[in-house]
Amino acid sequence: MKFTHCQRLRPLGLVFLLLWASVGLTACSWLGGTKTEEQIAVVPSTAASVDRYAGEPSEQINYVYTTMRELTLTFNGLGERAQMLQLLDELDRVDVKATFFVPGMRVAEEPDLAREIVTRGHEIENNTLERADLTEMDYEQIYHQLRLTNEIIERETGVQPQYVRTRSGSYNDDIRLASAHLGLQAVITYSINLQGWHGEKASTIGDYVKRHITRGGIIALSTEDNPELIDSLGMILGAVDEVGYSLVPLSRLMEYEHKGKPLEEIEGYDAAKINPDYKDAEYELVYKSDRTDKRIALTFDDWGTDYTVTRTLDILKEHGVKSTFFLRANGVEANPNLARAIVEDGHEVANHTYSHPVIVDLTPEELQEEIVKSHQVMTEAIQQQPVMMFRPPTGAFDDESARIVAATGYHTIAMYDVTTLDWDIQNDAEHIVKVILDRTESGSVILLHILDGLHTLEALSIAIEKLRSRGFTFVLMSELLGVDQRDE
Repeated sequence: MKFTHCQRLRPLGLVFLLLWASVGLTACSWLGGTKTEEQIAVVPSTAASVDRYAGEPSEQINYVYTTMRELTLTFNGLGERAQMLQLLDELDRVDVKATFFVPGMRVAEEPDLAREIVTRGHEIENNTLERADLTEMDYEQIYHQLRLTNEIIERETGVQPQYVRTRSGSYNDDIRLASAHLGLQAVITYSINLQGWHGEKASTIGDYVKRHITRGGIIALSTEDNPELIDSLGMILGAVDEVGYSLVPLSRLMEYEHKGKPLEEIEGYDAAKINPDYKDAEYELVYKSDRTDKRIALTFDDWGTDYTVTRTLDILKEHGVKSTFFLRANGVEANPNLARAIVEDGHEVANHTYSHPVIVDLTPEELQEEIVKSHQVMTEAIQQQPVMMFRPPTGAFDDESARIVAATGYHTIAMYDVTTLDWDIQNDAEHIVKVILDRTESGSVILLHILDGLHTLEALSIAIEKLRSRGFTFVLMSELLGVDQRDE
């Protein structure tokens, strides 16, 4: 006998049918067919109305605030059986556990496939009932969509969902409230969305993931209408491995979730302030220290991807070197976990403006806004006051711009006496090492960059080892200056 799509659905009971009617579904519309109005009419809509939840809404999470070198791989939908089994086999082969957001209707259709996901050690979560756009529904409809999905998943797999994601990842206040109403911990979106990456675009997934990967990140893939799914998985796994991170289920990632203090509760958040009275502001301009004990400071400017910054941190840790990072804060804002990781590794971070402008081209108001915004973004990201030193992008400044900066609270203009121009890709590792060795002396401040695609990573270990062989000791720049900069 040949069954229609509707007929393949296992009997779900009268209560389920009543609830379907209560959320405004046309019985089998979600299955590709439609019952007649006469057929629908025999199913009375007797489900109790639902009052809008008055408590706190569930969180919305697109990444987890953590410095662990882990992120999670998630899948939306429940694709065709053959491809799903192939996907599960591939995940088994590479020993990766993922999180599957599955629609309630598809679980009802193929409960054994949903159970297979759980049996293989993966997590299963709420992808709404029929993957409709919940943002277009009223509160009661949203509630029933999520409730039914929870009930189906729990009945068929024994798993009680803790999280929900809509098909597109879009959400609103009603979705967050209904989720909390049902005891769901969070509405999950993503930090890397690969759901629409098919055809030629899919061939660049590996490079895209490598550029945008973050600690605590959430990658989203679709299992439906995605013929490149297995190939995409391979490229993702390769990129994650190259960066040096690993994939864990969402629940494991959520164990690391740290609720940072709001900015206003962090000591020193207001150490930098807009101050138009800058004409007589005093500043200290420092290129190096006058000490003679062969202590030096290794400093890094700007911002890079997790790949570059993590590689830098690993090299520094391998050699036991602590450094000072002058960070571009719009990068920190986009990836606070990485800035926090720098500090947790024992390094210090300082101000390099928010968007990396040439400061002499800015008005006083614009320059101070850059400084203060950078200070606040970094403070919130690392959950402590950054070191109160400022380094101008490109090294360009004049007396007036230095006074404008000092008036905000950043009185130390922290420059350098050793620069290799490593930001220029034409300068290879050999050049970078040679310049460092030729110019470094007691009290020197060495400038390098954490921008992507440079030869700096190739040169870093060599330079550290050769400098140490010459008797140099690496210290933080604030230590080199002999000042606790946070007390300014």
